[in-house]
Amino acid sequence: MSKETDKQFVKEITPQGEDFSRWYLDAIRKADLMDYAPVRGCIVFKPDGYELWELIQRQLDDRFKATGHRNAYFPLFIPESFFQKEKEHVEGFNPELPWVTEAGGEKLEERLAIRPTSETMIGHMYAKWIQSYRDLPVLINQWANVVRWEKRTLPFLRTSEFLWQEGHTAHEDEADARKETMLMLETYREFVENVLAIPVIAGQKTESEKFAGAVDTYSIEAMMRDGRAVQAGTSHYLGTNFAEAFEIKYLDRENKQQLVHTTSWGVSTRLIGALIMVHGDDRGLILPPKVAPTQAVLIPIGPPAKREPVLAKAGEMLADLKAAGVRIRMDDRNDVSPGWKFNEYEMRGIPIRIELGPRDLENGQAVLVSRVTGEKRAVALDNIAEEVKAQLEAVHQEMYNRALAFTQENFRSVETLDELKSSDDKLRGFVLAGWCGSRECESTVKEETGATSRNIPFEPKERKTKCLVCGKDAKHTVVFARAY
Repeated sequence: MSKETDKQFVKEITPQGEDFSRWYLDAIRKADLMDYAPVRGCIVFKPDGYELWELIQRQLDDRFKATGHRNAYFPLFIPESFFQKEKEHVEGFNPELPWVTEAGGEKLEERLAIRPTSETMIGHMYAKWIQSYRDLPVLINQWANVVRWEKRTLPFLRTSEFLWQEGHTAHEDEADARKETMLMLETYREFVENVLAIPVIAGQKTESEKFAGAVDTYSIEAMMRDGRAVQAGTSHYLGTNFAEAFEIKYLDRENKQQLVHTTSWGVSTRLIGALIMVHGDDRGLILPPKVAPTQAVLIPIGPPAKREPVLAKAGEMLADLKAAGVRIRMDDRNDVSPGWKFNEYEMRGIPIRIELGPRDLENGQAVLVSRVTGEKRAVALDNIAEEVKAQLEAVHQEMYNRALAFTQENFRSVETLDELKSSDDKLRGFVLAGWCGSRECESTVKEETGATSRNIPFEPKERKTKCLVCGKDAKHTVVFARAY
């Protein structure tokens, strides 16, 4: 295959600087992660896309179980009366709820909502299961699909049906429930930064942005390559709101009836969209090594006359690397050129390419190529497993460092709304500003710039003293951004 053909292959992905949304759609389709379903707003996860979710799920699940949580499963259908018990909750979700009104050819006596989230169903069940302080805490997680009838959809980031996990816990008192809320937020932060190589800002949501029915909502926010934010995970302290609605009570240690304090927390398949938008470039995806379905691809190269010994050694390397725990595949096809293969696997975001040719075999070496830097490095065949593992760690760190540098470069501070509006790049990146706490001022920022409050960061780079809109004393220092 000619060099010109190789270049044309890469041109099938729109450059990020030309149209970031089109780049994203081109990249995920060319990488074969998904396809559109015949139902509006729904997608089909193809094997590579679903395996990304499986690897995310597996590593998160290990973290949940290490902190004492167990998995269960609750029904997809929720009676309408359950939502009516928690007014704020139903008002928050009602525009997105699809309803089942007929089944088996007969009209149902009560409409059934298709699960948008499970607080109400789980609250009903906890009221049956919890009788005494000895039954607490209840630490349950559910891996499930949920449906929210979104008006505007984008694969992985916002779809009508998506996959997620939702943790739901019940506790004796506020202190224990709040401790759980923050534990799970930190679990998400650690996972997203140390596994997905995405730096995040942890903080508390404003009153208008919190989860419907929560007392307090906390989030981690990540910056995409176009400067927009993605809410990468949330953890909610629900107080006794759902306990009151569903009469989740227990006998305390003094034999008195008390309401439990509950939490909920979750992440979803939008993490797949986030890792693509944070790390990808004009050549396609760059997948974090710890969740990449294929961490390394081995490509034997060289003329047909010298191919047999190269293939034999490549087969040995493949077996050794698999035995060492590396997720690796070999592409020994002879009907496409090495250059085409290089472009193909770069586009798919595979972290490391391993090249082995006749001269490499003679020198007892292979060539490792990093997807993130493009650097080529010759390594000894005798030490190939250790070298590949070290390179995977280096790729992860380089991805995190690049994402962190981008976030820092596009994170600025303003004192006034006019200062925000006067900037040529006012809609790109994160903005730190003071806020008086009023909904009116928060709404004004959104109306005039399109940016929403992302969270009140726990560790802001600086503390603001005046509200950017009204100029009154700031109650909070807030991160604003346009978001997906």
